[in-house]
Amino acid sequence: MSGARLLGSFWSAATALMATLAGATALAALALLEAGQRGLALAAVIVAFWLLSWRLTVKLAALEPQGRVARTVLGVLIPLVFGVTLLLLWEFMVRGLAVPSVLLPAPSDIGVRIANSLSILWADFVQTYLKAVVAGYALGCGSGFLVAVLIDRSPFLKRGLLPIGNLVSALPIVGVAPIMVMWFGFDWPSKAAVVVVMTFFPMLVNTVAGLNAAGAMERDLMRTYGASSIQSLVKLRLPAALPFIFNALKINSTLALIGAIVAEFFGTPIVGMGFRISAEIGRMNTDMVWAEIAVAALAGSLTYGLLSVAERAATFWHPSYRKG
Repeated sequence: MSGARLLGSFWSAATALMATLAGATALAALALLEAGQRGLALAAVIVAFWLLSWRLTVKLAALEPQGRVARTVLGVLIPLVFGVTLLLLWEFMVRGLAVPSVLLPAPSDIGVRIANSLSILWADFVQTYLKAVVAGYALGCGSGFLVAVLIDRSPFLKRGLLPIGNLVSALPIVGVAPIMVMWFGFDWPSKAAVVVVMTFFPMLVNTVAGLNAAGAMERDLMRTYGASSIQSLVKLRLPAALPFIFNALKINSTLALIGAIVAEFFGTPIVGMGFRISAEIGRMNTDMVWAEIAVAALAGSLTYGLLSVAERAATFWHPSYRKG
């Protein structure tokens, strides 16, 4: 992209940003008016603000900077702008329409609750994520990968285990969780066991599929070079399986967190994200429930992002990362 064109695109994006900020200011002003003075004006400004924000996002997406740092910044900026737009719409619609906080608290109220409950949120995060999720995720993904490698050369085991894997993946978590609590107790090991059940077979199925992804020509070439089965596995089939393995890791990163939180609904010490959500919704403290949801979403998103970075570093050779 030429310098003049890039400058023009930046100027268009800056103009759209200023218009979007003006729309946000108008929304804030309307949200402070009395209920009888809002009406259609609030709806019109909300629609205009959404359209301006959409235009800003389109302008940013159209930019094509050449530098790697600029591309990285732009890749973060676009979803950030879109996310802030949604939060502003949420805030002003809740304020403008006077929605009761017990039904849907405003993002600012959730932020205040997070700031005032950091110690509780941290204790719940440690109990649910750093103990149950991390332990269950490591055991489930690790054992699924090892079993896939072991059964790879046995058609009988592959045909026998994969249908069972599909069956187990369809088991309802609300049925598995109480059984694990009975087997492993009320503390975090029972939640880790639920996570193992949820993550084992996705890793197994994806790894087996990945190990079969290497082309027949590449396998014939390895045999021509006199490579052993171990050498063929390490130098050809495992690298070819990496996209499948990372796909399973990313899927399991969200399944693990969901499984641990739901499992805590069926028995846990008085700490943990699932326990807090269940207890606070019974007290109608909706802002605390949303605070826990926000922490869980942030943890899951960061884990997914880190896995994506690791995948990019490990599979930079894959066609999906090549420029056209």
